[in-house]
Amino acid sequence: MTQNPAGLTVVGTGADGWAGLAGTAVAALTGADVIFGSDRQLALLPSEAAGERIAWPSPLLPALPGLLERHRGRRIAVLASGDPMFHGIGATLVRLVGRDAVRVIPHPSSVSLAAARLGWALTDADVLSLVNAPVERLHPLVHPGRRILVLSRDADTPSQIAQLLRDRGYADSTVTVLAQLGGPDETVLSGTAATLDTSGADPLNVVAVECGRGGAARPVVPGLPDDAYDSDGQLTKREVRAVTLAMLGPQPGEMLWDVGAGSGSIAIEWMRSHRACRAVAVESSPERVGRIRTNAAALGVPDLRVVEGRAPGALAGLPAPDVVFIGGGVTGDGVLEAAWEALPAGGRLVANAVTLESEAVIAAWYGRLGGELTRVAVNRASPVGGFTGWRAMMPVTIWSVVKP
Repeated sequence: MTQNPAGLTVVGTGADGWAGLAGTAVAALTGADVIFGSDRQLALLPSEAAGERIAWPSPLLPALPGLLERHRGRRIAVLASGDPMFHGIGATLVRLVGRDAVRVIPHPSSVSLAAARLGWALTDADVLSLVNAPVERLHPLVHPGRRILVLSRDADTPSQIAQLLRDRGYADSTVTVLAQLGGPDETVLSGTAATLDTSGADPLNVVAVECGRGGAARPVVPGLPDDAYDSDGQLTKREVRAVTLAMLGPQPGEMLWDVGAGSGSIAIEWMRSHRACRAVAVESSPERVGRIRTNAAALGVPDLRVVEGRAPGALAGLPAPDVVFIGGGVTGDGVLEAAWEALPAGGRLVANAVTLESEAVIAAWYGRLGGELTRVAVNRASPVGGFTGWRAMMPVTIWSVVKP
C-alpha cells in the first residue's frame, strides 16, 4: 500500500460522541473528505462533519486495503472507539500503510474510564479483550485477589464471565459491569458472580472482576497438577513437564510444535507462559485430539491449533517453528529428521524418551549433534499397607539441542 498523500487520521471517540471531542479531533473530522466508522459512530456526527460517510463492511479486514485505495488522494478520517491504539483500528491501519501515513488522535479508552470510576490503578490490574476472543481466554488471569478489566464483545459477555468464575470456584468474586462509559446513559452494576443479574446488559460494556478466594490453584509457572488435565494416561507428568518446559524455554511470540501431544499439556503450558506464545499440537489419535481441545479451552488457551495426523506427514505445511518438542513418536521414521529440518538456525529441539528404543534414538542423535542429555527420575509417596513409601515413576531421558 502506497502512502496516502492527503493523510489518514484516526480519531478516538467516546460514548458521548461529538461533545467529548477535543479541538484537534473536531478539526480532523470537519476537514475530512470521507469518514469511515460504524453505523453507531457515524450517527453521532453533526452536520459540521460534512464529508462522505461510509459505514464499515463486514468482515472489515479483508475489505480495508481496497477501501483505502479507492479513496486514495482524499482526506480520510477514521472513527475509532476510545484509544485507537488499544485493541483498536489504529494499530491495524499502521500495520497496513505504515506509521508515517497515519495520524492518531486518541481518546481515553474504556479501560481508562473504568479504572477511573472504580478507583483502580491500571498498573495493578490485568487487562483482557474478549472482543474477538472466546471467554476461556480469561482462565489464566483468574487468581485469588486479582483485579481484571475485560473489554466485552457484546451484552452476553458479562454473564459468560460470571459463569466461568462460578465454574472455577470463584463465585464470591465481585463483578462490576460498566456500560456506556463517558456517555449520558452510563450505568454501573455490581454484585458477586453468584448473584449478579446481567440480563439486559448494554452491549457497550467493560467488566471489572475482583477475584475472590478461589477454587483449585492454577500456578503461573509450568507444572500444573496432573488432575488439571483430562487424560487417558498419555500425559507428561507434572514434575517432568516443569523440567521439560524449562528446557524448551518459551519466549514471547515463539511458535512451538508439540509432536505426539497426548493430552496437550506441553503445548498448553507453553502458551500459558505468555499471551504471545503460539503452538501447534500434533496428535494421531482422534480421541486424544478431542481431549487436547477440551484441555486447551479449560486452561485458557483456546487458540491452540490442534492437528490430527501422524508425524512426519502431519508436519507438512505447518507454520515454521521456533522450537520443537517431541513427546511421542521419536522412534518413527523421519520424525526427528523432519523436525530438525524445519527449525531455523538458533531453533531449539527437545525430545523425551521413556523406552530403551526411544533412548537409543536420541542417544544416537546426541552423538551426532551434541546438546544436553538429562535423566529425570521422580518418586512419589504412596500408601504401603498402613505406612507410606516411595513409588518410582518411569524415568524420562530428555535431549535438548540448539540448531547451529
